[in-house]
Amino acid sequence: MPTSQRYPSVQALEDIVLAADIEPPAKTTEDRALARRTGAAKPARNVMKPLRSVAIFGAVGALVAAIALPAYASSKPAEEATTLQQLAAVDAQSLIVASEATAAPLVHGAFTATTPEEIEKKKAEEAAAARAAAAASTASSSGFDISKYALVSPGSGEVRYPLPQGSYNVSRTLGSGHNGADMVCPALTPIYAAAAGVVRVSSESYYGYGVGVVIDSVVGGQRVSTTYGHMTYGTRQVEVGQTVEAGQLIGLVGSTGHSTANHLHFEVKINGTLVEPIGWLAANAG
Repeated sequence: MPTSQRYPSVQALEDIVLAADIEPPAKTTEDRALARRTGAAKPARNVMKPLRSVAIFGAVGALVAAIALPAYASSKPAEEATTLQQLAAVDAQSLIVASEATAAPLVHGAFTATTPEEIEKKKAEEAAAARAAAAASTASSSGFDISKYALVSPGSGEVRYPLPQGSYNVSRTLGSGHNGADMVCPALTPIYAAAAGVVRVSSESYYGYGVGVVIDSVVGGQRVSTTYGHMTYGTRQVEVGQTVEAGQLIGLVGSTGHSTANHLHFEVKINGTLVEPIGWLAANAG
């Protein structure tokens, strides 16, 4: 409701004061005679008039206060609401800063990562690099130059390790009448094709290799033949003439043929010439 309808205007208040100060109606002849005899009328009127004025102005002041105080009170919540909004805005900015702070990379040892997945991936890459370095050291100690084995870019995927990384130990490699590398690992460990190609041999009894597979491939423009021996009986996954991809499952590790323990006998020939298998893997599989 508008203020003009709830409270009297200033002009209305002034009219009230003037009306209160108007002389009372004229007294009768008997009243004036009685007043002259008693001598009390004039002093009484002189005393009552100031008191009446004081009472009127007091009432006016009360009305003014009644008008002003609600208006003042109504303005306070708005100011407080504004203050709360400002505080909320400040809090929101604080939350944004905190959120940005938590996005900072986490530093673990010698590498930097932002998620547990990236940390594990980095660890796996470092472990693969360490294994490649160990394989290169093994090949070098056997008197073979790894640089001569590089046919494709390491890590391109064109050449794969025949066993899962970290699942084997190399007991011996090419030399002293041994045509390949013995990769010792548990029975039934998966064996994968080291390169894409066509299966030339797939047999349950392939000479001293026992259950064996031979795959002919072309890697980096060179004819490459890879042999996988001593598989477990009945685990061959490929047949002669079949086309396979690099990394495709071809069988499971065993100890068939001329073998005394579970392991994969892995051979590599480039253009018909035997090469050291572990060094070849390190140079091409990464």
